[in-house]
Amino acid sequence: MDRRAFLRVAAVSGAIGALSAGGAIAPASPLGSIGAPLAGARRVIYSYPGATPPPELFDRIRRGIGGVIFFGENITSGGQIADVVRQLTLTALGSGYVLRLFVDQEGGMVKRLPGGPAMSAKQVGAQPDPGAAGGTQGTEAAMALLAAGMNANLAPVMGVYRSEGDFLDQYERSFGMNKETVAQAGSAFIRATQSMGVSACAKHFPGLGAASADENTDLGPVTIDLPEHVLSDIDEFPFRAAVEAGVQMVMPSWAVYPSLDPARPSGMSSEILRGRLRGRLGFRGLIVTDAVEAGALAQYGSTGNRAVTAVDAGVDLLCCSARDVAQGDEAAQALVMAGK
Repeated sequence: MDRRAFLRVAAVSGAIGALSAGGAIAPASPLGSIGAPLAGARRVIYSYPGATPPPELFDRIRRGIGGVIFFGENITSGGQIADVVRQLTLTALGSGYVLRLFVDQEGGMVKRLPGGPAMSAKQVGAQPDPGAAGGTQGTEAAMALLAAGMNANLAPVMGVYRSEGDFLDQYERSFGMNKETVAQAGSAFIRATQSMGVSACAKHFPGLGAASADENTDLGPVTIDLPEHVLSDIDEFPFRAAVEAGVQMVMPSWAVYPSLDPARPSGMSSEILRGRLRGRLGFRGLIVTDAVEAGALAQYGSTGNRAVTAVDAGVDLLCCSARDVAQGDEAAQALVMAGK
């Protein structure tokens, strides 16, 4: 099945699953939307400030958007966010499409919703059976999303960290320093999460495991200067396992990998996204960016310029996570003007 057919099938399945037998809203697959090709605002993931979505977000949802991402400031309790999600979902269904609802629920120190996973990725990787522990973690994460009515978890991190306290390890976001451990735990997380109807996302392709503690793409440019054979053998290894596990989303990093593309960060590189992720690894799901407002992208100018550049490189969905509906609008308008 080619990618377009795959997305159409996912869309129909998602719409059928959006209503439970009792008429209540139930989470659905975020991989597609009925009658909604990925173009313009349908490529944009919006965010908003505070606990109450502004009226303009509901307006954009009625017109059709790529999704909504939630952060800690949007969530005061499990009941509160479930009510918000229900309102947003009903608004989308009234317009004839299934709304993608994203959150970062990795486990340990990195999670937005109440509930699990209690263990961090590092703790999972240290268990006697990382695969079993990863499956449990993926199940717990999916349960937290399902309780809120969400359908897309931006997890797990598939990076192989290199030293204690580095960028991934300081918050225990990596399953380990061994590529097989990361692949085993991460792929089990993915399978468990997706078996419950929640989409998982392998991030940050082709890996941030070699980034030092102060190399944060949110704040500024990061260069991962590793030979191609190291990136292929170690860093991409868990992502190959994720693709084989059927992961539905992949998030590229905003770091530059000179041995793969000396000019552009991964999320803006056709060589990396189309050549390696789609070509070498055979990934056919959705490519979702990291935060479009990241400091690593300063040289790429406005939100609109960044959006068009990323889509040109092969990205499907753009994460506009500045908690500002206007940021999403800027990206959407630029894409429309560029015919994207």
